[in-house]
Amino acid sequence: MVLQLDVIQTIALAVVVLLVGQTIRGKVSLLEKFCIPAPVVGGLIFALLALFLRQTNILLFQFDTALQSILMTAFFTTVGFTASLKLLKKGGFQVALFLILAIILVALQNVIGVTLARVFDLNALIGLSTGSVPMTGGHGTSGAFAPLFEERGAIGASTVAMASATFGLICGSMLGGPIAKRLIEKNNLVKTETLVAAAAAAKEENSSTPLVPKNFSTAAFQIILAMGIGTVVSLLIQKTGATFPSYIGAMFAAAIIRNISDLTHAYKVTSTEIDILGNIALSIFLSMALMGLRLWELADLAVPMLVMLFFQALLMGLFAYYVTFNVMGRNYDAAVLAGGHCGFGMGATPNAIANMEAISNKYGPAPAAFFIIPLVGSFFIDFANVGIITAFINFF
Repeated sequence: MVLQLDVIQTIALAVVVLLVGQTIRGKVSLLEKFCIPAPVVGGLIFALLALFLRQTNILLFQFDTALQSILMTAFFTTVGFTASLKLLKKGGFQVALFLILAIILVALQNVIGVTLARVFDLNALIGLSTGSVPMTGGHGTSGAFAPLFEERGAIGASTVAMASATFGLICGSMLGGPIAKRLIEKNNLVKTETLVAAAAAAKEENSSTPLVPKNFSTAAFQIILAMGIGTVVSLLIQKTGATFPSYIGAMFAAAIIRNISDLTHAYKVTSTEIDILGNIALSIFLSMALMGLRLWELADLAVPMLVMLFFQALLMGLFAYYVTFNVMGRNYDAAVLAGGHCGFGMGATPNAIANMEAISNKYGPAPAAFFIIPLVGSFFIDFANVGIITAFINFF
């Protein structure tokens, strides 16, 4: 039996899957600990159910995913609004230096992925599906690029990328703490701070920007305008003959709108509300992407994928321990940064923050690390990652 869902039914089911994921995540502390997103929890459960129903010849789902690409573009548009050159300049040399390290890691992740894919006689795009697409990029970038890989003949790329992204979230959370602990204790970097300084850092970390209801309409309008302008930008970019993801024009348009605002103050970019709308779009987009996973395609790719993911974890651990720590100054903040780098280098920025919070709670505050990681992990690395992935796609 085939169950065909139209576009409204598909997005409604995606919301149900998301809500199920939120409920389960709230009740299972392990999922909270490793910062596994709710749509990933619900989506994987649904994908396993769909696998069982298909393999037992009971039911096959077919979805109308017309809204999936719109939600994807909306999310990456909100990412574009975070690309403030003013913030990068404010961060100074340390932010730029860490960004360079993150870019080098992205390139190495893709080199390892493609190389091992060749060893296993697989499509190079399957290698990219275990490289920086799921590692540094996470589920959002995986959902965006993997369908493009499949269009180019990499069967199973979506399933591999999503499975790799989930592995990365867990592994990045497990690697960061032990690596930072080893660096701190081996190099005697335990940081002694006054209670006043610690309290001030905690207060700053816990502070939040109040929401303004009318800003949500402004935020929605700015996102839609950037998406519209982005279609024109994408057409111009496509004339180069290279392959780019569909959302790249919207990202650039949003970045231009943001930086014009920073420079002229002629209008305000409502960053907080844009982030909230972006997170909503991402959550529903991920639910839809994970609902459609064809897990049965992993059968022939399971062993190669596990080997490739092992080497990705090895790369991340060695890079954080020997490169991130040494280049960023060999001090306490550099050790915390190394732990955080494992979090977003294999997962997402929330994982990096969770890693650093666990470390700083034990050894003391690290304000520089908490400033650098969100700037690079949430903002600038996405642009670099898209560019490097695109270069690898067009080369191979």
